Amino acid sequence: MKSDWIDITVPLHNGMVQWPGDAPFERMEAMRIENGDECTLSNIRGSAHSGTHMDAPKHYLAGGAGVDSMPIAAGIGRARVIDIRDPEQIRVEELAPHQLAKGERVLFRTRNSRHCWKTNQFQESYVYIPPDAAAYLAERAVQTVGVDYLSVGAFHERAGETHRALLQAGIWIIEGLNLEDVEPGEYELFCLPLKILGSDGSPARAVLRRLVL
Repeated sequence: MKSDWIDITVPLHNGMVQWPGDAPFERMEAMRIENGDECTLSNIRGSAHSGTHMDAPKHYLAGGAGVDSMPIAAGIGRARVIDIRDPEQIRVEELAPHQLAKGERVLFRTRNSRHCWKTNQFQESYVYIPPDAAAYLAERAVQTVGVDYLSVGAFHERAGETHRALLQAGIWIIEGLNLEDVEPGEYELFCLPLKILGSDGSPARAVLRRLVL
């Protein structure tokens, strides 16, 4: 049976791409039925920012709240998928015509979804949100921002500035989405991180369903 839901989550798996310096995701089977054990039991370890995940204010703000404080509404509700044509950055000039409104959940589909997830090697060149665009999103008072690679900020420069501009404005961040099969438009979004007390982030499951207007 065909589902109306579109899974935009990057699966967690051994050997997957990871932000340089982060602990790699690893799943190990401590017990296995095929080996004569009563059940199969896995141990997992790695970074809280593996694959599709959400950033909490604590990730870049001293004394910031942990991911367990996220309001449910930040990850559940109406969302807009916006197609970004610029091959390098999500620029203010491309955002302005969309007239973003206070409280919106916005997911940006870029060339990242088509290219960066095709390999388990980290891609240093990806489409990102520069600090001035982050300030613009903060000014528009959107609620949630989602991007389709491992960081909202650039790899080589000023990634922290982008994160801080969003998090200080109370904007929740979803990173590591795969929007390759998603057309621009209005959707229902369901994205919830694990409720890890005091954590700076957490892996999340994210799905979309097209809204019929």
